[in-house]
Amino acid sequence: MNKKEFARRRQRLIDIMGEDSIAVLPNAKVSTRNRDVDYIFRSDSNFHYLSGFDEPESVLVIVPGRPHGEFLIFCRERDLDKEIWDGYRAGQEGAIEKYGADDSYPYSDLNDILPGLLEGKEKVYYTMGNVPTFDHRMVGWLNHLRNASRQGMHSPTEIVELDHVLNELRLFKSSAEIKAMRTAAEISVHAHIRAMQFTQVGKWEYQVEAEIIHEFMKNDCRSPAYPSIVGGGENGCILHYIENDHKLKNNDLLLIDAGAEYDYYAADITRTFPVNGKYTPAQKALYNLVLDSQKAAIAEVKPGNHWNQPHEAAVRVLTEGLLELGLLNGKLETLIEKEQYRKFYMHRTGHWLGMDVHDVGDYKIGGEWRLLEPGMVLTVEPGLYVRNPENIAKKWHFIGIRIEDDVLVTKTGNEVLTQGAPKEVDEIEALMAAVKL
Repeated sequence: MNKKEFARRRQRLIDIMGEDSIAVLPNAKVSTRNRDVDYIFRSDSNFHYLSGFDEPESVLVIVPGRPHGEFLIFCRERDLDKEIWDGYRAGQEGAIEKYGADDSYPYSDLNDILPGLLEGKEKVYYTMGNVPTFDHRMVGWLNHLRNASRQGMHSPTEIVELDHVLNELRLFKSSAEIKAMRTAAEISVHAHIRAMQFTQVGKWEYQVEAEIIHEFMKNDCRSPAYPSIVGGGENGCILHYIENDHKLKNNDLLLIDAGAEYDYYAADITRTFPVNGKYTPAQKALYNLVLDSQKAAIAEVKPGNHWNQPHEAAVRVLTEGLLELGLLNGKLETLIEKEQYRKFYMHRTGHWLGMDVHDVGDYKIGGEWRLLEPGMVLTVEPGLYVRNPENIAKKWHFIGIRIEDDVLVTKTGNEVLTQGAPKEVDEIEALMAAVKL
């Protein structure tokens, strides 16, 4: 993303805030992995969304109408000795020149400068609870202003939830964001194809995961968007399985849920395929049922339809299929009404996708499912999981299947960003057979 993209985002926020207001957003904190080793730092998504600035110990401040500039960054000062150990710092000059800040101050000067920026404002856009240690400081500054009212200082009278405003802005993707998400999707597609080509009986789940991560990193995705799920056989029935430490067995399916993060934007793909390259009849029957339900759900992703319509379409197709296969008994409408399908399908059909894999944005407005609009991106991911084989024929035992794609809502319908990842039975079997030749 370039500086103009971040500036446009800040301007949209400023237009919402209006004058006599201020927005304060601290960045994420560095987290300790163990002893004196830290996890790799990743900026808070909202912080990056507004600034592109990716250093810890930083605070973003936006002051609409400020004569000396509306966009301020508090950050670490340059320190050549510390930079030798821990890497380059932008410093105050870099925050202005590289990131477009109108002013930048040392992070250590927050207590001296920020109360003066808060003074005289009516509204503070801030989110309590995200960074508790910073909450304490914010409360202290506000209390200081209240206690100084006799000296003529004016304390803000309203705190507005900043996250709620930014969540709505982030829900609608710009052309630059969509471009980044297409790239993340394309890289993730190649990773899933590579995994299918690599997989065979006797390999380990973590070896398949390594192929996926290799494909991500060699294409400028330094991190997956979330811990990769690589579950063979029974492990495919665990929705958030991440141990990835079992050997792959003959006649088992392998469920892979993995996506790359490119330029802070996530992809999220799931494919399920046979370890030995050939679906058994029972696996094929359940797989095609899930695929049919996904196609029905994707068809419902279009402007004017509400959020839950893809899920409703998937549930109907899955329940009808489970009835036909004898895994459910009863009347279709009753089974749907009483959610009997949840024995085999216990999660929703999708979620918002963007800078976070489970991205921000309300699913309901005024108690009603919100309508889909162009620029929204969501996943469509129905599945079936036969976890409890009691009173079920052995051929169905411990089959876990999920098929997931990333879908952009367009003006005329939708675009499946991840369509390049094979999901038809014959496509997958042909791809895996070609490797074995």
